[in-house]
Amino acid sequence: MKALKYLNQYLWKYKWYLILGTIFTIISNLFGIIPAQLVRYALDLVIETLDIYYLFGGSALQSKMYDIFGFSILLYGLLILAMALLKGIFLFLVRQTIIVMSRHIEYDLKNDVYEHYQTLPTSFFRQHSTGDLMARISEDVSNVRMYVGPALMYGINLVVLFFLVISYMLTVNAKLTFYVLLPLPLLSISVYVVNSMIMKRSQEIQKQLSGLSTYVQEAFSGIRVIKSFVQENHSFSNFRKEAEDFKNKSLKLTKVDSFFYPIILLLIGLSNILIIYVGGKEIISGNLTPGNITEFILYVNMLTWPVMALGWTTSQIQRAASSQQRINEFLNVKTTITSTKNIIHDLDGAITFKNVNFVYPDSGIEALKNFNLQVNPGESVAILGTTGSGKSTLAHLLCRLYDPSQGEILIDNIPLKDYDVHAYRKQIGYVPQDVFLFSDSIENNVRFGTTDMPFERIEQAVRDADLYNNIKDFPLGYGTMLGERGITLSGGQKQRLSIARAIARDPKILILDDCLSAVDTNTENIILNNLKRIMDQRTSVIISHRVSSAKLADHIVILDEGKIIEQGTHQTLMAANGAYKELYEKQLMTEEA
Repeated sequence: MKALKYLNQYLWKYKWYLILGTIFTIISNLFGIIPAQLVRYALDLVIETLDIYYLFGGSALQSKMYDIFGFSILLYGLLILAMALLKGIFLFLVRQTIIVMSRHIEYDLKNDVYEHYQTLPTSFFRQHSTGDLMARISEDVSNVRMYVGPALMYGINLVVLFFLVISYMLTVNAKLTFYVLLPLPLLSISVYVVNSMIMKRSQEIQKQLSGLSTYVQEAFSGIRVIKSFVQENHSFSNFRKEAEDFKNKSLKLTKVDSFFYPIILLLIGLSNILIIYVGGKEIISGNLTPGNITEFILYVNMLTWPVMALGWTTSQIQRAASSQQRINEFLNVKTTITSTKNIIHDLDGAITFKNVNFVYPDSGIEALKNFNLQVNPGESVAILGTTGSGKSTLAHLLCRLYDPSQGEILIDNIPLKDYDVHAYRKQIGYVPQDVFLFSDSIENNVRFGTTDMPFERIEQAVRDADLYNNIKDFPLGYGTMLGERGITLSGGQKQRLSIARAIARDPKILILDDCLSAVDTNTENIILNNLKRIMDQRTSVIISHRVSSAKLADHIVILDEGKIIEQGTHQTLMAANGAYKELYEKQLMTEEA
C-alpha cells in the first residue's frame, strides 16, 4: 500500500466526491438493513396471531382479524418495496460520486504522467522502450482507476455494512452474533496468504504486458520491413510466444483468484449452519423468536456479496499497488536538464564550446573529447566527419537535449545551463537526422507548435525547402494528411518538410543535422541555394557527411572520433592537402561516376 500513498493528493482534491459517496453508502445500507427487521416483525406477527386466528374459527371476528392481518402483511410488503427503491436510488448516487471521482483521478493521473514524461531527458527515452512507456500510462493507470473507483466503493460498502449489520446483530443476541462471526479469522488468514501471491503475479503480468506492447509497437512501426523480407509468419510466431507467456501468467493469477470464492462461500455456509443450530437452541430456551433467526440469516446473506467482493477488491488493490509502483518508478525520475537562473534572452547567436567532453550516460560511449569551437553571430559552420565521429552529438548538446560531461557551452557568452530551457529552444531551429513527422496535415506539420503562424510564412518555408511543387501536385495540397511518421511521403520529401518546419520558426540559431542525405544532387543544390538566403544574418550549424553541404559555411570543422582534426575555410583546407581535400575528391569522383 506504500506505493498507493501517491494517490492521496488526488483523493484530497476530490474529497467531496468521496465524502458524499460514503454518506450515500451508509444511507443505502440502512435502507438495506431495515427490510430484514420488517421481515422479522412480519414473521413473528404471523406466528403469534395464527393460533388466535384459528381459535375464532367460524365467527365474524375471524373475518375482521383476517382483514387486519392481511392489511398488516401488505403494509410490511409495501414498506420493504419502498426500502428497496430508496436503496436503489442511493446506490445510483454512490456510483455517481465515487465512480465519477475515479474517472477524474484517472484523467489527472494520465495528464501528470504524460506531462512528466515530457520533462525527462533524452537519455531516459533511450533507456526505456516506447511500449513500456505506453503500458504505464494506459494499462497501469487503468488498474489504478479500478482501485480508486470500484475497489474503493466496494471496500467502503463492506466496512459500512459490516459495522451496521454487526451492531444490529449484537443488539438482538450477542451469543448468536459471536458464533456467526467465528469463521471470520479463518477468512482473514486466507486473504492474507492469497494476497501475497496475487501481488507477485500481478507484477509479473504488468512486466510481461509492457514487453508485449513494445513488440507490437515495433512490429507495426516496421511493417514495411517485415513485409519486404516476407517475415509475417516469423513475426506472428514471436507475437504468439509473447502472448502465450502473458496468457500463462494471467491464468496463474486467475487460479489464485479462484480460491477466494469457494472459501468465502464455505464460510458463509458455515455461518448459516451455526445460526440454525445455535439459534434453534436459543428459541427452545425462549431467548429468541423464529423471526430473529430469519433476520440473522438475511443479515448473513447481506454480507455474502460484500465479503465475496473482498477477494476481487483485494486483487484490484494489489494490482493497483503493483501498477502504481511501476508508475512511481518513472515519476521519481527527475530531469537533469534544469536551470537555476532561468535567463530569458533574445539570442544574437554567438556559440562557444569550451573543452567539451561528452559520454552518453546510457551506453558509456565517449562521443566528444576536448572539443573547442567559436562561432560568431550570423556565421555558419559546417561539421564534417564519418559515422560515429560525434557530429550529431554536437546538435544534441546545442539543443540542450544533453549537458556536457565536462566543459561548458556558452551562447552569447552566457552558459547554456543558465538559460530557461523552453525560452532558449523556442529560438532555435533543429532538423534532426532521423526525420519525424506527425500524423497530421502538411500545413500543421510545418507550423508545428506555433498556432499563430501566418500561412504566407508556411508557404515561403515550403518554397525554400523545394517542396512547393510536390505539395501542388497533391489533391488536397497543404491539407494532405500524412500517415504515421510521414509514411505518405518519400524519404527526400520528409527531409524537406522537416527543413521547412525548422526555418518557418524564423530561428536565431539553425541546426541542420545531415538533413540532405535522402535528396538527389540537383535538389540538394536548389535547397542549398535557398539556404544561403535563409542563413544570412543567422547563426547556422550544418552537420553533414557531404562536402557539398559544407561549401556554404564560413568555417568548416572536420571531426574524427570526437576530436577536431582540421578546421578552416574551404580554400584553406583544400590548400592544406589533408583529410578535407581527400574527402572532397572522393565525393567529387563519386558524383562524376
